[in-house]
Amino acid sequence: MQIVIAKKIIPAALIVLSFFLMFETEVNAKSAQRPIVIQGAMPVEVDQLIRGLEKVKKEKYGSFVFYKGEINRYPVIVSKTGKGMENAAAATAIALVKYHPIAIINQGTSGGHVPDIHVFDIVVGKRVTNIGSFKTEIRGKNQGIAPTTWMPMDLTASEESEEEVKAGPIRYFEGDKALLAEAMKIRDQYHKGKVVEGTIGSADVWNNEVDRINWLNSLFGTSVEEMEAASAAQVAESFQVPFLGIRIVTNNIVNGEKYNPDTETAGQSYVYKLVKTYIYNLTKK
Repeated sequence: MQIVIAKKIIPAALIVLSFFLMFETEVNAKSAQRPIVIQGAMPVEVDQLIRGLEKVKKEKYGSFVFYKGEINRYPVIVSKTGKGMENAAAATAIALVKYHPIAIINQGTSGGHVPDIHVFDIVVGKRVTNIGSFKTEIRGKNQGIAPTTWMPMDLTASEESEEEVKAGPIRYFEGDKALLAEAMKIRDQYHKGKVVEGTIGSADVWNNEVDRINWLNSLFGTSVEEMEAASAAQVAESFQVPFLGIRIVTNNIVNGEKYNPDTETAGQSYVYKLVKTYIYNLTKK
């Protein structure tokens, strides 16, 4: 009688043990997945993305808010960075240290720098650059100011303290090639404007002078301007984490096109499709 019971108990125990091991393996595999971080400065740049997450958990470090969730069972974190270069850099550093992401996508709104970029067009950042870092010529009192003679200054070029800091060459942070390729593959799925590769310029400046915008474009080759991508890219590069900047055009003073608030959700929809495509390619390997 005891032998019969043992024969029945042992297979049952093995089934339970096998189930437990399978569950543990799935949990470990899931926990080993490094998340994708999607950044946006303002609520209007992230709200729709947050709604697209499943199993959302909100985490906060200082003033920086992160929404942890999943898209198609893959971990995704939406980071509301706050506006400006400093906020974006700080939020990026926190995300890199706390979450160890596999990639960072910095997305949001922008103003056009060239006449053939229109409202609702999307610029995928082949490169991003800081358009607010300059070295000026030496001019004495009452000699005036000459902004168009300012020279771009690469703040990453040297760690040394120098009596005379050298200006430029211009520092560009290249978009990750794999992310860039995925973003361009789905461009035909976007029907509200065109999707193009370009240069995203970042600075803590809101430019409304057309002559200055034209000068910045001639100097940096910018397609659009905004206030976060370059600083986030710089921090991501220092951690060797793939990065891509994406900006939808909300207005363009160069060609006279006015701000349209509907661009904010259109841009997030495109980024959401990109993330789903990227996840599919990550998980099919």
